[in-house]
Amino acid sequence: MPLLDHFHPPLSRRRHWDSFHGAWAEALARQLNESLLPENLFAEARVNVGGRVEMDVSTFEEGPSSETDQNGGVAVWAPPRPVATAPLDFSNLDTFEVQVINDEEGPKVVAAIELVSPANKDRASHRRMFAVKCASYLQEDIGLMVIDVVTERHGNLHASLLELLQIAAPTPAQGPKDLYVAAYRTVGAKERSLEIWTQPLTIGSPLPTMPLWLGREQSIPLDLESTYLAACASRRI
Repeated sequence: MPLLDHFHPPLSRRRHWDSFHGAWAEALARQLNESLLPENLFAEARVNVGGRVEMDVSTFEEGPSSETDQNGGVAVWAPPRPVATAPLDFSNLDTFEVQVINDEEGPKVVAAIELVSPANKDRASHRRMFAVKCASYLQEDIGLMVIDVVTERHGNLHASLLELLQIAAPTPAQGPKDLYVAAYRTVGAKERSLEIWTQPLTIGSPLPTMPLWLGREQSIPLDLESTYLAACASRRI
């Protein structure tokens, strides 16, 4: 199935793009869990639209916390007053993400897939926040993939990431829409390097298969075309 424009008529009048993005994240997680990941890894979809959580990683609490334990003698420590307070607004930051987690020695993220939203691209501060998030994954040797099919906003987040990391490398798309998929992994010990795989995406063309790195050493082929088709089918597109 060729890539559709989910942000302009006629499709944008019949289906909400954020619902489709959530469906695509779930389809990616399903393919990873059902046929690609080894037994010690699992994938979860995380979706947060403008501060409204649709799907998220579950949080578990085991036993009473030290502050509420009535039987122990734990003293309550009061921190000093902060030296400064500044407003910080994350309410409009969108997250459409699939995380691959290793649970052998406690939950540890080894790979992440980011589906770009319009809000990720609509202003310089949001583009930088997205780039910082991606850079933090790479700093922890987490395999990363970024998929951008947003046609209603300009701006190349791959270029923003390379600028933040001060890396001179070609951007995957030079057209007016900057649609692309990019995969990344870090290599090396003392002298670390970033390896990059990019493919431009075009409305009306099929999507490629890309390498998703599970940390540094292992990669799996992620079939974007089949997951996109599954997401379209789930939304009757």
